[in-house]
Amino acid sequence: MKTLAVLFSAFLFAHLVSAQESQGVRVDVTIENVLQDGGTIVAALHTAETFMKQQAISTASVEGKQGAVTFTFTNVVPGTYAVMAMHDLNDNNRMDFDSSGMPEESYGVSGNEMLMGPPTFEGAKFEVGDNDLSLHIRF
Repeated sequence: MKTLAVLFSAFLFAHLVSAQESQGVRVDVTIENVLQDGGTIVAALHTAETFMKQQAISTASVEGKQGAVTFTFTNVVPGTYAVMAMHDLNDNNRMDFDSSGMPEESYGVSGNEMLMGPPTFEGAKFEVGDNDLSLHIRF
């Protein structure tokens, strides 16, 4: 679980410093089942090379609002990607865990694969082609 904490911390750090410059399509990501107001909801667009390893290729954040929130990633070039999202309730820029190692803050990934242990790129990946795309992630 310590590895998961470090990876989610890197994920949030990426939120502060990432950008994408190429022309491409728009990917809209709706995060469903936000359980409470407050904090910040952060979403990050990753490739296989960056997923759970380093800064994302693009990030977005919004104020946490109960219900659903939507992010838009623009200029996404065709390829294979995954989105990771989390609700940083206390705005400490990291995922918080309880004493047993379970996450205390909501998170989700594209593909909505929620296994025991960290998410995988294989379970979260999706293809971007020449047309805009809309995804739904459930916390």
